[in-house]
Amino acid sequence: ESGTRSAPLPPARAGGSGALRVPDSIAARLGGGATLAAHGRRRTVLAWILWAALVTALAGPRLVLPAAALPASGREIVLALDLSGSMERVDFSIEGRNVSRLAAVKRVGAEFLRRRAGDRIGLVVFADQADVAASLTFDTEAVARTLEEARVGLVGRSTGIGDGLGLALKRLDAAPGRSKVVVLLSDGANNAGQTTPHDVAELARELGIRVHTIALGPRETGEADGDPDVVDARALRDVAETSGGRAFRVRTTDDLAAVAESIDELEADRAPAPPVPLRRDLWPWPGALALLTAVALLLTRRGA
Repeated sequence: ESGTRSAPLPPARAGGSGALRVPDSIAARLGGGATLAAHGRRRTVLAWILWAALVTALAGPRLVLPAAALPASGREIVLALDLSGSMERVDFSIEGRNVSRLAAVKRVGAEFLRRRAGDRIGLVVFADQADVAASLTFDTEAVARTLEEARVGLVGRSTGIGDGLGLALKRLDAAPGRSKVVVLLSDGANNAGQTTPHDVAELARELGIRVHTIALGPRETGEADGDPDVVDARALRDVAETSGGRAFRVRTTDDLAAVAESIDELEADRAPAPPVPLRRDLWPWPGALALLTAVALLLTRRGA
């Protein structure tokens, strides 16, 4: 031993809690433990709101409204429209402009369909084959838009009147309405399909379905030798008379508009029937709440 004495060690510090020590400037920004706890609780509440809103929106809530404003007539109407190649012929006019037969039918037919509120309306198109363009529905606006979008060539270019009428009858026979009507419009003669118009008209009579026919075009068979694109007005008249309907002859756009008004008068009865239920979807409201809550959660995370 050299006789020298070492310097005493500093006294031991009392044991701490193990908490992390940070500079005062950073601690001030964190806001203290109480603030952090409140921040976590807020995020938890937002997460629960988000979950509840999403579940509610996905459940598809809807409100059933009183339907007295739109009573159903109990009538089912199918428009059977010829979309053969001859419908492209430009021999009609609208407001002084020369237009195709199909353009004139679209203009007048869409207006006719939009006036049929309370009826269930369907649309069948035919040429080489027949197809349901719009199923029977109370949404007359949707059927009118479908008519306005119709194009020649969708179902061929020939004229299968029997098949088009047969498909319309098939749809109406399965419908629940008590009054069933087909409005059949053609500008040609039956030259395609597996059935004849007269045979299908007899079926319509057995089913109790009236068929109103519209023979469209300036000329008809017997008036223009050798022209294949003329309407067989006699065959369409036979279809109407056999089924108990009315036959109309249309040579101009004005004639077509007059026919639409006449059919409105023929099918104008609004007998009492069960009202159409109206529904309003409510899911956009919880969906919007879920979106806003998700944004709030994102902002709180960035603020942390």
